[in-house]
Amino acid sequence: MMGLGTLINTAGILLGGLAGGITRKLFNEIQQEALTKACGVSVLFLGIAGAMEGMLKADGAAITSGQSMFVVLCISIGAIIGELINIEDGFERFGDWLKKKSGNAKDAGFTNAFVTASLTVCIGAMAIVGAIQDGILHDPSTLSVKAVLDFIIIAVMSSSMGKGCVFSAIPVFLFQGSITLLAGLLSPLMTDAAVTGVSMIGSILIFCVGINLVFGKKVRVANLLPAVVLAVIGTYLPL
Repeated sequence: MMGLGTLINTAGILLGGLAGGITRKLFNEIQQEALTKACGVSVLFLGIAGAMEGMLKADGAAITSGQSMFVVLCISIGAIIGELINIEDGFERFGDWLKKKSGNAKDAGFTNAFVTASLTVCIGAMAIVGAIQDGILHDPSTLSVKAVLDFIIIAVMSSSMGKGCVFSAIPVFLFQGSITLLAGLLSPLMTDAAVTGVSMIGSILIFCVGINLVFGKKVRVANLLPAVVLAVIGTYLPL
């Protein structure tokens, strides 16, 4: 069944939000803040691990680094495009709309929780490659694994940040579902090099999400999203 992987992933996020909502009641405000910081540190290291996997190579007994120019160009140009389009404000407006429509108008942290959680679970190679596999091969295995990971991430985020996190299921459903429907067109573009590029740039953006969780909002991460598209285009250029 085409799209089954996205449905499983969406269900995983919803269940994670439910679990987080239940456990949130067990923590006071100071404990919730500590859990947010702990989640941020975890996300930082997830981002570092993914980025280093693409940038560091074993050369015999030595470890060498590369892709620096690729990273700088993708992130810099992506940031310019994102700021011109102002993707971050679009995310926040949608979050504010969801807050009102879902009856959470009094929840001051709803929009921030929604944006942060959405960026964490939407960015990455697993979402793209898994959705393509789901569309072409009707193989939901990659997105099923992602569903388990997202369940844990959203459960922790919801328990510390609130209800807004569970609504990240909406952009995941729309994003991965669209890729599944367009899988026939996107599959030829996602070479091994393109997947590696998306994973590396996506991991850097996840690292930025971690920064915002630990230190407060310092980076407009949504405005860096064009860098992920540039990561695919960049693999076809002699950088």
